[in-house]
Amino acid sequence: MTSFISEEEEYNTPDHVRVIAERLRSARTRGELGEILASEAGKYSLFDLQIIGGRLNAEIEKLPSPYREAVAPYFRDQLFSAHHRLLSMYRSGAFCRLTGPIRDRERFEAFCTMLPSGLYAWNDAGERNPYFQNPKNRFFYYLVAAFTMFVLEEPGHPVGMPFPGGFTVEQRGSDYYCLIRDKEKDVFYSICNFCPARQAEESVVER
Repeated sequence: MTSFISEEEEYNTPDHVRVIAERLRSARTRGELGEILASEAGKYSLFDLQIIGGRLNAEIEKLPSPYREAVAPYFRDQLFSAHHRLLSMYRSGAFCRLTGPIRDRERFEAFCTMLPSGLYAWNDAGERNPYFQNPKNRFFYYLVAAFTMFVLEEPGHPVGMPFPGGFTVEQRGSDYYCLIRDKEKDVFYSICNFCPARQAEESVVER
């Protein structure tokens, strides 16, 4: 019988995640980072993606209607459309053409530093399904966020995504704005702290 080390073991401790974070940190260009992220994304099987999708749907179902119906497609785009785009760009060779540097190096370095502890800060103690508690599945969230924020240079949450109160992530010209961006400052593992969107002082509330 052939023995092997499960890929999940890479995520079993902060030290293992730190190794992955250092791989990300080694990227000097957006294209290099995209290739590293695509390599990590390739470790997720169809079963993994189904579990992640099940977790997402379970979280969406907890939201009140009609907000639940309004926000659901944005949550799915945030994870799975970004994942598809990441792999598509890798397979097409698009990352070879992204030779420019990672724009906000300080913010990117802070993101990499956060990963080893941030991945384990989520409180999943109430989950009965052990697959939902898998650090590898939680890491998927950060993987696609890194692609969106540092390779595509887009907000971690999609443009147009609604938040309670009627506010949305907005694009004004080439800039992005989010009214609630700074509200996550006390949550050190929140992707909002690393998002390229600016804190909006005012926003058009959708009715």
